[in-house]
Amino acid sequence: MAILTPEPNPFQSFWWGGYECTDQLNAFGNRVDFLPLTGHLQLIDEDYAAQKPFNIGTVREGIRWAMIEKTPYHYDFSTVKTILDAGKRHGVQQIWDLCHFGYPDDLTPLHPMFARRFAALCRAFVDFYRSERPDDVLIVTPINEVSFISWLGGEANGTSPYCHGQGWRVKYGLMRAYIEGSYALREADPSIRLLTTEPLISIVPPPNPWPQHRREARDSHNNQFQATDILCGRLCPELGGSPELLDIVGFNYYYDNQWQLHPYQKLGWNDVQMDPRWVPLHKLLRKAYQRYGRPFAITETSHPGVDRPIWWKMIAEECAHVLRKGLPLQGVCIYPLIDRPDWDHLDQWHRSGLWDADLSQPGPARVLHQPSAEALLRAQAEVAAAKPPRRRQSATSMQASLSLAAPIFKP
Repeated sequence: MAILTPEPNPFQSFWWGGYECTDQLNAFGNRVDFLPLTGHLQLIDEDYAAQKPFNIGTVREGIRWAMIEKTPYHYDFSTVKTILDAGKRHGVQQIWDLCHFGYPDDLTPLHPMFARRFAALCRAFVDFYRSERPDDVLIVTPINEVSFISWLGGEANGTSPYCHGQGWRVKYGLMRAYIEGSYALREADPSIRLLTTEPLISIVPPPNPWPQHRREARDSHNNQFQATDILCGRLCPELGGSPELLDIVGFNYYYDNQWQLHPYQKLGWNDVQMDPRWVPLHKLLRKAYQRYGRPFAITETSHPGVDRPIWWKMIAEECAHVLRKGLPLQGVCIYPLIDRPDWDHLDQWHRSGLWDADLSQPGPARVLHQPSAEALLRAQAEVAAAKPPRRRQSATSMQASLSLAAPIFKP
């Protein structure tokens, strides 16, 4: 009987830090650049030193495509080198986002040259990176949250290309670039690890739904998997997706990731009497794992305001449950680690990080949110104590469990 051997975890720590690196055009058409705005670019040594007591040895960083390619096919990686050098000084592993919502001024996902330009960026990044770090493991997210940004730019008129009713076209353009860029990365360096970062959501119909409500909620829920299904070739095979491009599967999960459709209504995650339609995170992760059968991570999670400690308690309980079941959860990213402002209203800060921003001091200064810090340490202890079951699973039985997943199709 063949025995499945767990894949080695490529991440330096189970708990990661995420530094907001978005560089997109916001709802007013203004370019934002959060690395300097949050102070991370200026205070990176301070930030990396501060995360060590919280067992955070891996971070998500971004190259900021809009900032490094001001002229087509000409790249300035000087800021990336600054971040790389800081990582080396502090022994921090960096996961790199190549496109985190922002594109150069002359591009949108609907532009006919978008995919070609992105693939060229991918090749240039690998050449630069390997000139600095010839031997380490390079983990890359080609394009962050395709599902979200295709909705924001293609349906909600919230960023480039500022459309309504074009969400599928934007998603298709982004995934064409994602796939071409992934092949370019692997051609430049076959050892590269690819990490997806898509929202993990649950959409339900209203109480006492009509059959149409059920169908629409089911379709909307299943659409969350379109980008990843395209990447692995289940959907839109003409784009060239393949299972070999599906490496480590990342899920972004926030407090507002579960809602009712028609009318829209968020489901409360910490209500005294829980809505019976609420799905615990461990069940969402298990279903997603059954769909793809790949190692996975929670690539973004956090909560704004005073409920941050309760959120970390919940995350710990859910992760411990997943690990006790023997599922290959490889990490959890606190995103953002440092507080960030709203994209469209830069004077409004979310208060969602492990550190808040003190805007009265240059930097801005970092202020540790002590209740979150204490809750995080307790959460880390709970997750560290979780042990997988002492059992083996044959390749045959694993394949049978994965066959539960059925591919979805574009509505």
